[in-house]
Formats: sequence, C-alpha cells, structure tokens
Amino acid sequence: MVGGAATFDALVLNADYRPVSVAPLSVWPWQEAVRLLLGGRAVRVASYERVVRSPSTEIVLPSVVALKDWHRRPGRPPFTRYNLYLRDRFTCQYCGKTPGSDSLNIDHVVPRIQGGKTLWENAVACCIPCNTRKGGRTPAQAGMRLLREPRLPRWEELARQRRTYPEGFLHESWIDYLYWDADLEP
Repeated sequence: MVGGAATFDALVLNADYRPVSVAPLSVWPWQEAVRLLLGGRAVRVASYERVVRSPSTEIVLPSVVALKDWHRRPGRPPFTRYNLYLRDRFTCQYCGKTPGSDSLNIDHVVPRIQGGKTLWENAVACCIPCNTRKGGRTPAQAGMRLLREPRLPRWEELARQRRTYPEGFLHESWIDYLYWDADLEP
C-alpha cells in the first residue's frame, strides 16, 4: 500500500474541506499532520486507531485534517510524471496500449536532442516499445501518429482521472472527502 494505513499518512483538506490538491493528492506524513494540529493550524477530522507517545503526551494519529486557513493551489498543475500519466490516462499516446505505470515513459514529441523542451505541450506518456521505435526523432520522422496532441491539463481533468486509484490505495477515512463532487447514484 502506497498511502493510508500502511504509512499513517494524513489527507490534508483545505478550509472548505476539499483536498488541498488532488494531483498529486494532498497526503502528508503523519508527523506534519501532528505539527499542524499542535500548532493550531488544522483541526482533526478523522483518526487512525494508532497512538504515538512522548514522555508527556499521547496523540491519536490523524488520518484526515482540515486547515483552518485557506491554502491556495498553484495556478497550473505541476509538471510531474504522475500528472502527465493522469492527463494521458496511463495510455501510450502512440499505440493506445495501457501497459501500467511501471512500463510507461515520458516521450518528448520534439526530442530534446532536436531542441525540444520538457513542457506539458511537448511531452506524452509512451510505452517502452514505442519510445524505442521513435528514438530521437519527431513522430513524423518516425512515421508515427499521436492519438492526442499534448497540452496543459486543467485541474478538474486531473481530479477526474485521479479517481482511478488502485484498490486499497486510499484509506477508508479519506473517501468521503475525495468524491464530494461525484455524481450521486439515483
């Protein structure tokens, strides 16, 4: 398990009880969540059944905390490998296969060797065989076509894609705070 109970990370919510960030998800180490609580900068929303002790204090580890003051998210999503894979739905943008994140690479549409930059508008998720086939060429030079042109994603798009976490990744106490804008079943 990457997050949640195995590491006792805490989901950090903004003052409106929405996650500070969804891509990447605002999951902070339990030590930082405890500092927020002790410093009066956050309130406990949910807890684990785990206690940590010091000589003078006993604290139940928080699983969800809400900040008392609004935390502004950056204007544009950060360019990270995971956010790029989210934007491209963990799918190779040349062949359309979904090999899994361990078999995906970042491909520069205009290769760096030809002056291409590492930007949202020049990078796509790519499987290893397609990346090898393309090499240091542009898609046109390699006789390959992109399924979708690379672009800067919107926060909302990444949030929708973020809901595709693998089973068991999220701690059960986080679920109510992650899907507040999802369509409800009739």
